[in-house]
Amino acid sequence: MRYAKRGRLRFTSHRDISRAVERAVRRAGIPVAFSAGFSPHPKISYAGAAPTGVASEAEYLELGLTEPRDPARIRAELDASLPPGLDVIDVVEARSGALADRLEGSAWELRLPGADAELARAAVERFLAAGTVEVERLTKKGMRRFDAREAVLTLASGGTAAQVPGQSCVILRMVVRHMTPAVRPDDVLTGLRLVADFAPPVPPRGDQAGAGAARRGNR
Repeated sequence: MRYAKRGRLRFTSHRDISRAVERAVRRAGIPVAFSAGFSPHPKISYAGAAPTGVASEAEYLELGLTEPRDPARIRAELDASLPPGLDVIDVVEARSGALADRLEGSAWELRLPGADAELARAAVERFLAAGTVEVERLTKKGMRRFDAREAVLTLASGGTAAQVPGQSCVILRMVVRHMTPAVRPDDVLTGLRLVADFAPPVPPRGDQAGAGAARRGNR
């Protein structure tokens, strides 16, 4: 299942989204399977969830069912049972293998209000020209150091009309390969600061448009 996280729902945590999905499954009467063991739970698995605060057009999950059900029917029933802002886009029958293994990359779009367009362009050029760009990030396993450049397949900067009079808005668009550890757009921003001292004056806004083997994603 591919679903979107839009509007104010982008600030919902992944845990709250999973609870909303479980409630929607029960409300829609979908015959979801449950795990065995002392504490059975519905067979719902997620792949590559976007961070809290990020809008996305390409969130993915898999449902295990106890009986066949028409994908179009599931899409309509779940979409009607979920709150506005969590919108079911597509449902297809699963193939063999894990869904996460078939998602190869994500396309992201970051809006940087007040950033200088020329500095952004120069920073992007220096980042792409670099062989490696090592960044550090605190993970569940502690501080990790890794190459942010290797995962970036494409990176470009552009601009839009000012949202605030007299203030520019730089847009960074990138396609990032899924790797371990995962390289996130904020890691790329850290890399731009390291190679070219480029730092947006305010935190970015981001949207994820899609992820997949043939499709991309966006933040």
